[in-house]
Amino acid sequence: MARDTCYAMQEAHRMVDIITTPCENLCREDCQRIARETRENFANHINKGFLEYRKSVTEANDFAVTEWVCKGSILRDILGREYIDILGGYGIYSPGIRHPKIVAAVKAQLDRSPQYSQEMLDPLRAHLAKVLAFLTPGDIQYGFFANSGTEAVEGAMKLAKLHTGKNGFIAMLKGFHGKTLGALSLMGKSVFRAPLLPLLGGVRHVPFGDADAVEKQLAAAKAVGDDIAAVVAEPIQGEAGAIVPPDDFWPRLREICDHYAVLLIADEVQTGLGRTGKIFGVDHWDVAPDIMCLGKAMGGGVVPMSAFLSTPKIWACLEPNPFMHTTTTGGNPLACAAALAHIGVMLEEDLPRQAAEKGAYVLAKLRELQELYPHILQQVRGKGLLIGMEFPTDQTGYQVASGLFSRKVITAGTLTNAKNIRIEPALNIPYKILDEVLNRLEDTFKSIA
Repeated sequence: MARDTCYAMQEAHRMVDIITTPCENLCREDCQRIARETRENFANHINKGFLEYRKSVTEANDFAVTEWVCKGSILRDILGREYIDILGGYGIYSPGIRHPKIVAAVKAQLDRSPQYSQEMLDPLRAHLAKVLAFLTPGDIQYGFFANSGTEAVEGAMKLAKLHTGKNGFIAMLKGFHGKTLGALSLMGKSVFRAPLLPLLGGVRHVPFGDADAVEKQLAAAKAVGDDIAAVVAEPIQGEAGAIVPPDDFWPRLREICDHYAVLLIADEVQTGLGRTGKIFGVDHWDVAPDIMCLGKAMGGGVVPMSAFLSTPKIWACLEPNPFMHTTTTGGNPLACAAALAHIGVMLEEDLPRQAAEKGAYVLAKLRELQELYPHILQQVRGKGLLIGMEFPTDQTGYQVASGLFSRKVITAGTLTNAKNIRIEPALNIPYKILDEVLNRLEDTFKSIA
């Protein structure tokens, strides 16, 4: 496209004027124009492929559902249509959308400083690390803050290699750790890996939940002289459909890693900070990993935030050159203010307990639906409010996802990836809204049947 600075400035100002205008002052023609232009801009400047997978486009009749005002567990589009959110941004919105205490903390920090100078010591980052040290299991005491879960995984991999002097990793089939090249090397799904091979060498994959397979791989690696730095796993596999491992899996991982002198990395990006009914997923099995990754909900659904954390013994390898791993915007004051406020909200409202109780309630109701519609809903599983529904085919799952969308409920599932659909709402979602979701889910099953 030809450069046109005047047009670019005009369009930038126009959108800023729109978002600073109270919603009630936007006329319907303006709202329809935004919905229409959003679809065009995605096609022309983001990726046309997205439009084929967004139910907000394919199921929305004349105007795409264009997200505009959201709060708690309710999403409202530019045309005023309201949707119940049980996707939760794949775990971002654990405290709900725009929790007032988290928003207030970020606004207050914004009035002081939005970023840091890169030279002065920044108090919020240091204080957040201290707070997390009092929450994390075992001897974890130090942390490095970034912006996304995949960055946290990359940092954890580097830390494991630096500390051990070894190169290899054991990861889990169907595992998901992010899509940057290091994290992608750990991923257990070919659809994202195959087009980019070869990735990092020295990564072996085993079935999730099979501690014997992990031990066999470590024994084989030792026998042939291959170095394994760490075993990496999610406490509960999220992307794979809320897969819960056997109760002896994580305790055995800890024993096996200790025996073979390799590190244990827990990817808590999705399971951490209350999602599964405990503060951390590994707390279900009283296991302390060597390195822990956090993300998604960490910024309270307000500012992107992630971290990898570890013990003083392991962190010591970074002390001679603390610039071995850095990021310009990670752990910025706005993100740290959001994270601190979120931790306060999580503990004050006891969001882990809410997740445990509401998750048990939803699982019981889903199992009742499974008995009524076994040809549609084949399996339900999960812990807390990380719940997976499994369907016989992607087509069936997509019928459910699109049926819910037409009934104003937001979940996931596309035409090519809907066999497993997660229910992952805000941890403080009211029971009244959960009941309404379950009613609309049953109505969807009836329409399919």
